Amino acid sequence: MLESVLMDATVALGLFTEVVSREDFPLDQAALLIGAWEYPQRDLVAYREHLDRIAHKIAPHVERATNATGRAHAISDWLFDHLGFSGNTDDYYDPRNSFLCDVIDRRRGIPISLSVLYLEVARRVGVLAQGVNFPGHFLVRVAIEDAWLFLDPFSGGRALTPTDLEALLRKTTNPDAVLEPSVIAAASKRQILSRMLVNLAGIYGRTGDLPRSLDVMERLHVLEPANPRIARDLSQLRERVDGLN
Repeated sequence: MLESVLMDATVALGLFTEVVSREDFPLDQAALLIGAWEYPQRDLVAYREHLDRIAHKIAPHVERATNATGRAHAISDWLFDHLGFSGNTDDYYDPRNSFLCDVIDRRRGIPISLSVLYLEVARRVGVLAQGVNFPGHFLVRVAIEDAWLFLDPFSGGRALTPTDLEALLRKTTNPDAVLEPSVIAAASKRQILSRMLVNLAGIYGRTGDLPRSLDVMERLHVLEPANPRIARDLSQLRERVDGLN
């Protein structure tokens, strides 16, 4: 169980390992533990309760919607228009944009962290939503009748047509890219966490922050223990960090 406790680095990593070892772990719980190395005294239980309160506030508006599309937009309208969550275009590479607790506090994030926010609110109000590991720009898809509605939480929950999706794909990959089913498939919780951590690895790598890079790589190794590249990078990072001490 995720406790409200003072966490040192070992405890924080242990809690993350415990949570993601479950077959169907809570995404919000695991995502809140990303960044725990930065905030050892933060009450993470309170943040899950905060998500509960956001969902409680939004639920009546979702219930009043007459169809699945309306329910999906009701969540977007309240998160992004009424509550003021938005993409941090001013400082996109601030690590806090990847920490769900900071996203909740500051109401700023990047595509994947705002998507996790949407997914967790949707789950609480009974709307089927899934993350989409879209190249270069994480998205959300919501079940509507016999189809999926694709939303971009970074752009205020804007709905994306197939033409929009293909244009975004060509922008984030190459001009000749073609939209394939695999590109818009659902991402697993483990894939979502891995992408959040890979984003942070890039940020810390650019600034040369070895201790925090190690924090990230240790969690990636927990998620993908059989990945030889991660195991190699983790071993090398440990040696470099040990050399600093």
